[in-house]
Amino acid sequence: MWAATVLLGAALSGAGAPAVQFADSHPAMGTDFSIRICARDANAAALLHEAAFREIDRIDDLLSNYLPTSELSRINQRAGAGWVRTTPEMLGLLERAEDFSRRSDGAFDITVGPLMRAWGFYRGTGRLPTEAQIDAARARVGWSRVRVDRARGVRFSRPGVELDPGAWGKGYALDRAAAVLRRLGVEAALLDAGGSSIVALGAPPGARGWTVRVPDPEARSRTLSVVQLCDASLSTSGERERSFRAGERTFSHIMDPRTGRPVQGMLQTTVIAPEAAVSDVLSTAVFVLGVRDGRRLLASVEQASGLLVTDGRASARVVSWRWPGNEERTP
Repeated sequence: MWAATVLLGAALSGAGAPAVQFADSHPAMGTDFSIRICARDANAAALLHEAAFREIDRIDDLLSNYLPTSELSRINQRAGAGWVRTTPEMLGLLERAEDFSRRSDGAFDITVGPLMRAWGFYRGTGRLPTEAQIDAARARVGWSRVRVDRARGVRFSRPGVELDPGAWGKGYALDRAAAVLRRLGVEAALLDAGGSSIVALGAPPGARGWTVRVPDPEARSRTLSVVQLCDASLSTSGERERSFRAGERTFSHIMDPRTGRPVQGMLQTTVIAPEAAVSDVLSTAVFVLGVRDGRRLLASVEQASGLLVTDGRASARVVSWRWPGNEERTP
């Protein structure tokens, strides 16, 4: 890594043509990560992409609930029976998750995994569970069931509790990849995890930010808002990402951990925050909380802003909070 850092530093700071954009993508965490980097030449960009994607793979190995060898899977397998020692990085993540669970009154809950399974969204497209299945899953859900101790590690208060990284893992991977690029001297890059989580590092030459489009949830080809993102993150949670219909109702993959059921009444929430892990958590929590309580949560987080879209039954379909973009519609 030291040799790569020296090489990249020379390539990025050397004289010659101005930096141009180079793009590459990489599959991880069940989606495609794409990165646009402003670099001097293609060789430097290739090394930068490699370093960033390697860090994303490291986070996947840490947080995946699909890989049985990941650190998160190891905790899920053992913490119901006793204390499990883990890395300082994982402990820090769990402490932050606990903080946001408390601040959101449980609207964000890192233990939502059993509910995702009950409703068929774990490796599936969704299904309607029985009341007994919902009750059984709810008995194993609750952020307060996770105990974190810097000396002893992690423990669950009962067997069957399951950590789920779906609402924050991709954002954290983007944050770590952006940190790697910063250390290597990159001044401008746009990192994207499947379109739902975005990190903007600096701005392209001659621009005040990276142009990011927020789609209309009822017609993805239409634009709801355009923002200029610079040294910030943007995350979107939406009903249409994964959902199924049963009878006359649509059921989203975004669960209200407090009721054990998919959220109703919201179509999309988009949040801007300094870090992608934070904007990921907030977009999910605000989706669950709704307009009034969601704005209260956003107000508690410095530099956070939000754009909320209800299903139309509320008096205001689009509600903004400190939103920096231009709300617009394009055909």
